[in-house]
Amino acid sequence: MRNNLNSDKRVRVRYAPSPTGEPHVGNIRTALFDWIIAKKFNGDFIVRVEDTDQDRKVEGAIDLQKSSLMWLGLEWDEGLGKEGQYGPYVQSERLDIYLEHVNFLISNDKAYKCFCTPERLEEVRKQQRESKSEIVGYDGFCRQKQENYSTYQVSDGCVVRFKMPQNGESTLNDLVRNQITFENRLIEDFVIIKSDGFPTYHFASVIDDHLMEISLIVRGEEWLSSLPRHIQIHQAFDWDIPDFAHIPTILAPDKTKLSKRHGATSVLEFKKEGYLPEAMINFLCLLGWSIDGEQELISIDDLIQKFNITELSPSGSVFDKNKLNWMNGQYIKRKTPSQLAKILYDFWVEFPPESFDFTPSQKDLEIIVPLISERLKTLREAEEWVAFLYKNQISYTVNDLIQKKSDIHLTNLFIEKTLNSFNGLQKFDSDSIENHLRDLIDELEVKPGMFLGTIRMATSGQKVSPPLFESLEILGREKTINLLKQADHMIKQSINA
Repeated sequence: MRNNLNSDKRVRVRYAPSPTGEPHVGNIRTALFDWIIAKKFNGDFIVRVEDTDQDRKVEGAIDLQKSSLMWLGLEWDEGLGKEGQYGPYVQSERLDIYLEHVNFLISNDKAYKCFCTPERLEEVRKQQRESKSEIVGYDGFCRQKQENYSTYQVSDGCVVRFKMPQNGESTLNDLVRNQITFENRLIEDFVIIKSDGFPTYHFASVIDDHLMEISLIVRGEEWLSSLPRHIQIHQAFDWDIPDFAHIPTILAPDKTKLSKRHGATSVLEFKKEGYLPEAMINFLCLLGWSIDGEQELISIDDLIQKFNITELSPSGSVFDKNKLNWMNGQYIKRKTPSQLAKILYDFWVEFPPESFDFTPSQKDLEIIVPLISERLKTLREAEEWVAFLYKNQISYTVNDLIQKKSDIHLTNLFIEKTLNSFNGLQKFDSDSIENHLRDLIDELEVKPGMFLGTIRMATSGQKVSPPLFESLEILGREKTINLLKQADHMIKQSINA
């Protein structure tokens, strides 16, 4: 990485969410890159709330941002309750700062007040469309009026526009996209203060980035068109321009921008679906970047050590849910039984399974998780595997009990033999259960799948379950026998009907 990241200047990066809803994975990936860079260079990771668009503000949205960062372990150094010397860290609390800076620009012939009505602006746009003008946007009507360069006050009820140079170029070497150049004459005199007295994103973000000594700005490629505006604001104040890295958009499988119509897009939705934070971090970092093109599973420590934003591809990367599922499954498999039991217990406390009549203890889960961990892609999937263990009642039909190439009488015999065997079983553990059931299979001279399929359905209500013998041990003798008695009663009723 170049310039500020390699200089003696302290690395300071910022994640600047707007409180407009749940955090999209694209936004959180930006925060992740910021956090990794701060860790890599022993710098500062700042969270700044950009709430200048009051009309779109959603109550509780910042709490969702905070929850997302905390779930992923992206601890910040300043902002969101961690006040530092550069605060406030909420833009709506910095209006006096913006007022001071906008009047500096006006007094130095770099900005002016604009009183044009919406009707006039629409008429200008209409004429530009009809004439197919190369330059589209504000026509500079108020730029020529000397009275519009007087000190601005909110009570003026107007907007303030930045006075763009009408010649020359705005150029910057982006860390991801190399040199980017814009012709200044094609950029309109854009609004920097709205009629309500609040700054626009363009103005507030530049002021804050400078005053908070931000050295690198990581943001999505959708902000590329804003770059000449931000360059010119920096130059109007004679400020050094920080490094920029415009990262590519996350794409859906159909190569369009990932959105809610493609499924979950909020980080907290992925949490609710049962993805592990370390898997999510690993997956998001590999959208457009890799260590060597081959290694898929990368620890957070390795990410911090090896990540380089200049190696990020400028092309959009597809959000492959199947790959995320595989990766999450790999992280689940790497957990010890005690680790996974704790994770699963906490997950079920926060998101209680609808199919459970009661929640298992963490101690019980330590016995269960080795039976299912190899099969899981998400924590949410564990519910369907073990639900029968935590239900007071299970449901199935007589036909569910009868396996392929079996019949109701043979099925009845399977249940009766198993009941008698279990009643006389001295030790009810998985080894003893397996030995007795396999003895019955040999005695009856039937296929194991046919026999065990009936017992599995009778005790779980499922065609597929965790390993049967271990599951029956967890159920316990009393509950297992009660379930078999229910199956026996159901079959006999059907036979005698």
